[in-house]
Amino acid sequence: MSDTSPFDPVGHESIADAVVHQIEAMIVDGILKEGRKLPSERELAEAMGVSRPKLREALQALEDRGLVHVRHGDGTFIAALSGRAMSPALLALYARHGRAFYDYLEYRREQEAFASRLAAERATKSDLARLGDILETLQKAWEEGDAEASQEADLALHVAVVDASQNTTFIHMMASIYDLTRQGLFYNRAFLRTMDGTGRKLLDQHREIVEAILAGDPDRAEAAARKHLDFVEESFRCWQEQTAREERAAKRRQLSMS
Repeated sequence: MSDTSPFDPVGHESIADAVVHQIEAMIVDGILKEGRKLPSERELAEAMGVSRPKLREALQALEDRGLVHVRHGDGTFIAALSGRAMSPALLALYARHGRAFYDYLEYRREQEAFASRLAAERATKSDLARLGDILETLQKAWEEGDAEASQEADLALHVAVVDASQNTTFIHMMASIYDLTRQGLFYNRAFLRTMDGTGRKLLDQHREIVEAILAGDPDRAEAAARKHLDFVEESFRCWQEQTAREERAAKRRQLSMS
């Protein structure tokens, strides 16, 4: 196994228990997140320096604890652990009532501002490198006008900031919140580009958050995160107002033609 494997060799005392403990710790720390596929049995056994029978014993224990799910013929995956922040019925209700979006944004603003502050204080070299890589991806997507890649990198950046906070509760709770964003149940990034024009403001806001974290400046990082979510909220208000005006205008035109 290459030196890039996140799994460490284990000792020979209670081998299966040692494997279980290491994988559990990686789940708690947010390294192995729900839905993540584990390496193949051969790769994992090699990386951890254990026999395949002992590895199977450990994976069975993890499955019995509800931490992994074995899909025969497909592999072993980290189980869904954090659950949904809201039930499907409540999500649908939120989607039908736009004012709930502001509660969602208020929650995200406070959580992400604190996460950005912690990230500026605690981010490791690996965290900083990851943030820099994602920022480069955002820049490239903006230059190429690739809206889909831009949206994916946008969400990846927010996740990376939370991961860099090194707070495991944050990491698991926000994963559920970001799932709402990923599903586009409240909004999609397209309306932000409509208000932003070129998407340059969004790029600059994300750059400011990352640069503040890279500089190790907690106050600046927190302020940058708040400013970004304020922009999202104001853009959403403008988009709602613009949509309402267009609907009224369309109805007036229909009546004038009747």
